[in-house]
Amino acid sequence: MKLAIIFYSIFISFNLFAHGPASSISGSDSERKIIFPDLEDRITIISDLHTHSVFSDGHVWPNIRVEEAIRDGLDLIAVTEHLEYQPHIDDIPHPDRNKSFIEAKAAAKKKDIIVINGSEITRENPPGHINAVFINDANKLMSIDYEKTQEANNYIADLPEDIKETYQDESWFMDLILANLWPPIEALKEAKKQGGFTFWNHPASPDQSNKGISILSDLHREMISLDLLDGIEVVNGNWYSEEAFEIALEHDLTLIGTSDVHDLIEWDYPLKDNQHRPVTLIFSKERTAESIRVALSEDRTAIWWKNTVIAKPRNMQPLLKAAISILSADYLEETSVMEVILKNKSDVGFQLKNILKQTFQNAENIIFLPPQGEISIQINDYNKKSKHYLKFEVLNALTAPRENPIIVL
Repeated sequence: MKLAIIFYSIFISFNLFAHGPASSISGSDSERKIIFPDLEDRITIISDLHTHSVFSDGHVWPNIRVEEAIRDGLDLIAVTEHLEYQPHIDDIPHPDRNKSFIEAKAAAKKKDIIVINGSEITRENPPGHINAVFINDANKLMSIDYEKTQEANNYIADLPEDIKETYQDESWFMDLILANLWPPIEALKEAKKQGGFTFWNHPASPDQSNKGISILSDLHREMISLDLLDGIEVVNGNWYSEEAFEIALEHDLTLIGTSDVHDLIEWDYPLKDNQHRPVTLIFSKERTAESIRVALSEDRTAIWWKNTVIAKPRNMQPLLKAAISILSADYLEETSVMEVILKNKSDVGFQLKNILKQTFQNAENIIFLPPQGEISIQINDYNKKSKHYLKFEVLNALTAPRENPIIVL
């Protein structure tokens, strides 16, 4: 096993908050609220499918995760604890691995947010860490066989001395080693048996790939061939992986983007410098957990990350069409200059590059359409055409690595 995988996130301190419902703060009152329009025939669900609390290696109680999600305008959240890695187990004993979900669900009672059950299956690479969401019972995704204690001891004996000195006396350490001896493919089979949706977490992070890029192993290929792996994180926190995007396109995996938040969301994604929580937009027929699960399995997602939209072409065009529209188009009085007002119904600040020969009187070829805002474009029209087209390359949107979509208005 690669030790960096097992011990990839060990924190030496954390705060406990009293459990209970999320506060009464309304998402509509929050400056952090994320807003995207619905598509013509689908509802846009704003989600974060990868977060942590003190029930694994996070630093807040699950009700704080729910309150943060409400403040950020999320429609759906999953608190996905590491099943095998439980550094706070002595302080917060919980033999039921569904406890985090139970707390979060209670906190969301009578709130306008959907909380789903999920867990992070934590293994050495390959396959690395894999999230399973929309599950029924997290306990069945983990198995500890104490009859394999000798096998675990043999493994521990081969660990570097500094690792043994630091962790061997921790009460959770032996359970961590034993849990990792259960084949991850069996955990995924159980997740799928429960109707879960699975995705590969942060495949390019240094603790899973010492080359810093996403590499598809034979084990991953086997999981895909057995329909045990449904999606892949192209975005996790502050990083984006072109290789993960390529893997998703090649193997028809759903694009996922998450915060993977462990601390307070405002610490990791403060409002300054236009930062925001990375989210997965799920295009669902209905605002129900089951309909959203189906939409995920049908590969109907987009990612919003660092003011960049990432989606496959069939999802990108409907989103751009819903977000960007022409509010008005009229000639300026006694001129052949047409003024077009573009409106943006999303929180994305779009960077649009004109790719037609027509010129603008009041702008360069690259314009900025502000989030939830409007912009005036004055088109020089020497012949007063009866019909105009605006054709832009959307520079901060990706339909494949380094490929920007085109929008025609």
